[in-house]
Amino acid sequence: MTKESERCLMSSPISRREFVSHSAVAAAALPAAKTPAPGLDPKKIPSYNPNMVYRRLGKTGMMVSAVCLGGHWKRLGTMLGPNFKGAGYAQEDYKNVNDAAFLKNRAEVVSRCIEVGINYVDACAPPEIIAYAKVLQGRRDKMYFGFSWHTREPRFPEYRTAAKLLEGLDASLREAKLDYVDLWRITLPMEGMPDLGMLRTVEEATVGALEKAKSQGKIRHGGVSSHNRVWLKSLIEEYPKQIEVVLFPYTAATSELPTDSIFEAIRKYDVGVFGIKPFADNSLFVGDSSLGHTHGPEDSRRARLALRYILSNPAITAPIPGLINVQQVNNVVQAVNEWKQSRGRLSSREKAELRAATQGLWSRLRPGYEWLRDWETV
Repeated sequence: MTKESERCLMSSPISRREFVSHSAVAAAALPAAKTPAPGLDPKKIPSYNPNMVYRRLGKTGMMVSAVCLGGHWKRLGTMLGPNFKGAGYAQEDYKNVNDAAFLKNRAEVVSRCIEVGINYVDACAPPEIIAYAKVLQGRRDKMYFGFSWHTREPRFPEYRTAAKLLEGLDASLREAKLDYVDLWRITLPMEGMPDLGMLRTVEEATVGALEKAKSQGKIRHGGVSSHNRVWLKSLIEEYPKQIEVVLFPYTAATSELPTDSIFEAIRKYDVGVFGIKPFADNSLFVGDSSLGHTHGPEDSRRARLALRYILSNPAITAPIPGLINVQQVNNVVQAVNEWKQSRGRLSSREKAELRAATQGLWSRLRPGYEWLRDWETV
């Protein structure tokens, strides 16, 4: 067994192929668009804005904005004060979802997203789902809703059967007061699988639950998220019908492998992709994201360059950064505007600027996020 195979086995889920072979077992308004892009039907696109760019989310056929809203609200304390704790998935967030000031902030961000044509929100933890379900009440049709109630999914051993996953889905929809979700993207275990049998158990439970939930009308589309690109690639190849969308890290310093890349399977099987961690857990930035910070303009520029770089890979449907204020939403729109004006290219000067900004990026990762280094190449 090679060192790479040992690493996959011990620290992250392994693919079927690897296991068998190695084990032998507003301010940023876009320029006016006179007519929709060819093939676009505005009536079928939630919150359609002729100035936004929309991309097809793989075989789902859903047209989503070129940049979407990620569920996390990291650094929100810079908006709500130093006493605010939480990031979207923390224990404190279960209290935050009932806090008026917090919900006002989330409602303002979502409202601005809808105004500018951002039409997908991704929530991967119970507090995120509850919070966005609350602020979308009365306007649920304005945004596609991506959903992963990770504490009731295969990351926990008791949720490794299709029946238990469906039971968890029903309970989660009731708790969030949602009738359905547009995308159930099941979060797979982050730790390694002990053997091929358990790997298959998780896969079959996941695929079976996605099929059943879709047939029952509780979800429109299904997919998975993982921090293991080998397993994701194997799943796409093994279950091309059921795996419609995948989520994985794609940062401002990520590049595509020349061979055996996950993107080979993504393109072959027409899979939609949401890129998480576009700013590498905020390691891209110099400041703290507070309004009026000295490094604010520089960090906004870095964010736009990062988003434009990610959008230059057409296999990435959309990056999904967490946004904590209206100004950040406007900056996202400006990034899309600049991407359109540049015809999807970064100039030589801009490439050099982004290289300088990402120099030492991986060494600046917070404790607990060192795993992002594994996504330097995909």
